[in-house]
Amino acid sequence: MEQVRIGIIGGSGLYEIAELTERTEISIDTPFGAPSDSFIVGTLKGKRVAFLARHGRGHRLMPSELNFRANIYAMKILGVERILSASAVGSLKEEIAPLDILLPDQFLDRTRGRISTFFGNGLVAHVSFADPVCPDLLSQVYEAARKAGVKAKKGGTYLCMEGPAFSTKAESHLYRSWGMDVIGMTNLQEAKLAREAEICYVTLALVTDYDCWHESHDSVSVEMIIGNLVQNSRNAQSIIIETVAGLSESRNCLCGQALKYALITDRSRIPEETKSKLGCIVGKYL
Repeated sequence: MEQVRIGIIGGSGLYEIAELTERTEISIDTPFGAPSDSFIVGTLKGKRVAFLARHGRGHRLMPSELNFRANIYAMKILGVERILSASAVGSLKEEIAPLDILLPDQFLDRTRGRISTFFGNGLVAHVSFADPVCPDLLSQVYEAARKAGVKAKKGGTYLCMEGPAFSTKAESHLYRSWGMDVIGMTNLQEAKLAREAEICYVTLALVTDYDCWHESHDSVSVEMIIGNLVQNSRNAQSIIIETVAGLSESRNCLCGQALKYALITDRSRIPEETKSKLGCIVGKYL
């Protein structure tokens, strides 16, 4: 199987990147089941990248139906070292307006019962997650946005809710009182699993509207949100393309060593089946 170092996960409104050339469609099976869709491996700015539609082409999967483990594990099988993720969000702050792009550096989890670890079944690991986004990749994405002429705000907190319904007004006001910046339904699990897989991860949070706390919320139409989503998806693609063009071959961060001191279980007590299942993630440490 062809190995690629750069992965792209497209969210609502970003189901493909037209600039990808020399395309190959690859279906990958994982020990955790099937990913959201087949991967499109192609060339972007002279570099091979793997693209995955998070919700499947045609937007078939709800946030709570996503097989996050399969998506990230498949990226690891492909050899991916960096993931650029795009996701539609609502704004929880007046100064973060529709059509803005936020590059969050923190997450807060309000989901219920989603699996967000590869570990268990006889192997325990505790990764550091104080800084859930790769700082080096974040800086590169921010610089790429500047070069692409797209306004992006660096830093902020993405609150990940369960969905698929949006917040009540009471919830929205609560999240604002906590100082949250944007709200979405998908990226927390991706970030955790990417860290366990020792993959750098960054989210481009595409603001489509203010959450229901805002006085203008009742005047927001589906057409308006879709229009904002389309425009923001174009901007996100510009940033992603510019980022890919500027990425070096080597990484200058600690993401590739996230498991170095995280595996707690006595190596002699790890079941062989678990070793085999997680081979591409933990093999170098066992």
